[in-house]
Amino acid sequence: MLKKKECVAMLLAGGQGSRLYALTSNIAKPAVSFGSKYRIIDFPLSNCINSGIDTVGVLTQYQPLILNEYVGNGQPWDLDRTFGGVHILSPYEAKMDTSWYKGTANAIYQNIRFMKMYDPDYVLILSGDHIYKMDYDKMLAAHKAANADCTIACMQVPLKEASRFGILNTNRDGTIYEFEEKPAKPKSDLASMGIYIFTASKLFKYLELDNQDPKSENDFGKNVLPAMLKSGEKMYTYRFEGYWKDVGTISSLWEANMDLLGVVPNFELADRERVIHSRSPLAPPAYIQGEVINSLVATGGEIEGKVVNSVIGTNCIIEEGAEVIDSVLMGNITVKSGAKINYSIIDEEVTINENAMVGAPIPEALKVESNTSGIAVLGRGITVRKNGKVPAGVIADKNV
Repeated sequence: MLKKKECVAMLLAGGQGSRLYALTSNIAKPAVSFGSKYRIIDFPLSNCINSGIDTVGVLTQYQPLILNEYVGNGQPWDLDRTFGGVHILSPYEAKMDTSWYKGTANAIYQNIRFMKMYDPDYVLILSGDHIYKMDYDKMLAAHKAANADCTIACMQVPLKEASRFGILNTNRDGTIYEFEEKPAKPKSDLASMGIYIFTASKLFKYLELDNQDPKSENDFGKNVLPAMLKSGEKMYTYRFEGYWKDVGTISSLWEANMDLLGVVPNFELADRERVIHSRSPLAPPAYIQGEVINSLVATGGEIEGKVVNSVIGTNCIIEEGAEVIDSVLMGNITVKSGAKINYSIIDEEVTINENAMVGAPIPEALKVESNTSGIAVLGRGITVRKNGKVPAGVIADKNV
């Protein structure tokens, strides 16, 4: 007979990530590079093991190949366990109740047998597109102390931005009396972070009910959580005050990378007590002969040009006379002599040839109307020819 686990984590990593445009054309959003040596999924996986949670189901669907290969057996995060560990959970065909994941709740429902295999008392639901450090064990302790059926992590946001989030309206004791999904006129500034702890028996009950409702959109925020509230279940908030960023858009991904270059409270990647683990490639030290100002530079590269206020990934070559300013280079990128990159995000395996121009300085770029707030974006594996130009705000997923 298998042993049981007190808490199992389910990590939703199957979304299309359409608002990242060329960056997710061939890759799942959680596998997008971040912070010179990481991928986005490193953060929730590291949070799990740092919180004592060693059983994680990663639910994949859209473009899962690179993500599946990256997670592998979970060894970099100490999740290569004989009982538990990390498991890739993709949609599969069975006799009944299986199809592509229809929504967040349906994705979890289709893997109910995986969760029940460990007979957990609690289930932690996570998203795979957030950058943050969090001790889930403290949230679980609060859930148990309140004898809650569901606890939702939340944080205060500016009221003018609250309509972008699921908003929690609460009593003074932290109990939730109303949940509004992206309300036009929010009553509160408490935003759901998309992190939930459920008492397992309650989660299974409401997933079953949701699956039986033909009118449901099979979504936690729109369907499952409101149904639990309506039925009078005990639902509490857990307030989080650290750094948290949803990197689902080009501008938020750029901002989160830039946050690494400044002083951000409660967000220190060098913190040795709560390490963010990564399957970063083995590479020699970076060779730097050029000018590097206020930037992060990963190993394996050669920097002979000028880099200012930028995040440079593994094995990037920036030749003499090239400039990279206010930009994110994700890895294995060559910037030839005379090329200039401003206010841009460059995906992996890109070559930018001599005297090419990508993006524009921030004051100029911010005047451009685009889906990316003026940030120029180059997709994976493309080449910008000699003297080529990618204007501010342009998304390029083919050779230029």
